Amino acid sequence: MAEFRKKYFFFDIDGTLTDKATGQMVPSAREAVHRLEEAGHFVSIATGRAYYKAEKFRSLENFHHMVCNGGHGIYFDDQLRENRPIDYDKALAVYRQARSLGYGVYAALDDSEKVYACDFRFHEQAGERREPTIYIIDPDFDPADYDAIFKLYISIPEEDEPSLTLMNTLGHLRFEKPYLMFQPDEKHEGILRMLTYAGGVPEDVVVFGDDYNDCAMFTDPFFKVAVGNACDYLKSLADYVSEPNVEDGIYKTCEKFGWFNKVGSEG
Repeated sequence: MAEFRKKYFFFDIDGTLTDKATGQMVPSAREAVHRLEEAGHFVSIATGRAYYKAEKFRSLENFHHMVCNGGHGIYFDDQLRENRPIDYDKALAVYRQARSLGYGVYAALDDSEKVYACDFRFHEQAGERREPTIYIIDPDFDPADYDAIFKLYISIPEEDEPSLTLMNTLGHLRFEKPYLMFQPDEKHEGILRMLTYAGGVPEDVVVFGDDYNDCAMFTDPFFKVAVGNACDYLKSLADYVSEPNVEDGIYKTCEKFGWFNKVGSEG
């Protein structure tokens, strides 16, 4: 009889653990997480959200471990251990090029709701950001005067992206049509760093996701589960595609693979 091994589970939040229609955690997903923990597995969030945003969900749902900030934030055993900005020199170069092309840019200089700009060009071109934000407009603002950049928001239309030739030097996503966001896109590396804290190995990792920003963690040797409501591309990368998350996809997958069985027991 084979012995059930300890697994290291990493769950995306939006659209995976949560119902996108309500923003709330799917009840059967919550039950699955609790049963995995009771069985002796390691369970963590893996999200692109900044720490200050992800922490609200983590605390509410009582997760003890979290990869956040696109892989640059590590919250282990109820403590924030790491939270790194994006590459400073590359970010500054992207900022300079975007401004020279006439686009508005907001820069986040720390892990918070605050963004900085030297004018209202972003507002004029793209409107407000689609999330709670504190805007700080200073005609003398220059990110070169600061020692860290956590994110950039650039009001460049999708069809004009080729003009931003430095775009691919940094991780970027277009969650909202009017603007491009530059942020860490290194969930895979974040999971590997989490394993150094938790004492696990990549071969025992299981990841759950639903969208393009989860592609970074849908890599071997992780076991990759795309929930049934995932985008088609992520499904193409998956080892297994579950039912949609709101149709108990996470719970049914854990049950199917025997992950609710106690670690160390035989089956």
